Amino acid sequence: MKKYEWQKALSDLITDPKELLSMLELDPMLLDRAEAAVRQFPLKVPRRFLDQIEKGNPRDPLLLQVLPLAAELTEHADYVSDPLEEIKSNPIPGLLHKYHGRVLLTLTSACAVHCRYCFRRNFPYEDNNPGMSGWRALFDYIQQDSTITEVILSGGDPLSMSDKSLKLFCDQLQLIPHVKRLRFHTRLPVVLPERITDEFIDWITSVPFNVVMVIHMNHAREMSDAVKTVLQRLLNARVTLLNQSVLLKGVNDDVAILAELSEVLFAAGVLPYYLHVLDKVKGAAHFDMPEENAIQLHTALTHVLPGYLVPKLVREEAGEGAKTMLG
Repeated sequence: MKKYEWQKALSDLITDPKELLSMLELDPMLLDRAEAAVRQFPLKVPRRFLDQIEKGNPRDPLLLQVLPLAAELTEHADYVSDPLEEIKSNPIPGLLHKYHGRVLLTLTSACAVHCRYCFRRNFPYEDNNPGMSGWRALFDYIQQDSTITEVILSGGDPLSMSDKSLKLFCDQLQLIPHVKRLRFHTRLPVVLPERITDEFIDWITSVPFNVVMVIHMNHAREMSDAVKTVLQRLLNARVTLLNQSVLLKGVNDDVAILAELSEVLFAAGVLPYYLHVLDKVKGAAHFDMPEENAIQLHTALTHVLPGYLVPKLVREEAGEGAKTMLG
């Protein structure tokens, strides 16, 4: 696959609710509120991803993750713009230091898909995209703290960056001797699998770190043949593959659905890692469910799957030094 094709796909996302509704043969009456919702959080969906969504079904679990809804406009006192108070762990632009031994870098604000439940849907990327001119400050911060052994690239989606930019960044990062692991948190292998090109595989194979890639899949129907192919290529390149999901009402709040997801992931070489309860971000309250229900679901999951296929049920809480395990 030619290297420009994924970039072309990334520049040709569906961003107009009218087009999304038309392509999926959905009720045009949804349009007015969808347009209001995208004024708060823009719509972005790769065209290929629509092939996996059932046309004419407004309750399709993949559709619900990307469709702007009227429910996003309802205000809830407990759902806020920065539920994890990340601004307090943001010492310099582009760097979050919340946990011992690792830092998270937001090198880009770009994503291939805007998940409607995203906890960073209101994140001030304009203040946290350091650009190449700001990389020196990131490297200096990491260099000065020898306890940092892992660098996490998130964002935005780090794989929306070009191979050239990623290589340039990592060439400089590898000069810091105490950094041992490089972790990517990315949705692109799932929603835009053509991003995993020959050039990317050649580069990632040469990276002198232990490389971990945490993909983000919430439902087994996201596992297309194209996704399976790129996951196998990453495994062949010695990348450790993990998955994190978000527990979403109406999408995957069902034991059978979660069990199938774990089975499908493991068959593709991905280990289920985290099942997050929803971060209470403004605009996403309609996806949430009571914590006791989440714990009951997770307990039921332990009765139908071997332990290694049961993701850890967690909540992230502002100011805590680690994820909070539930159940």
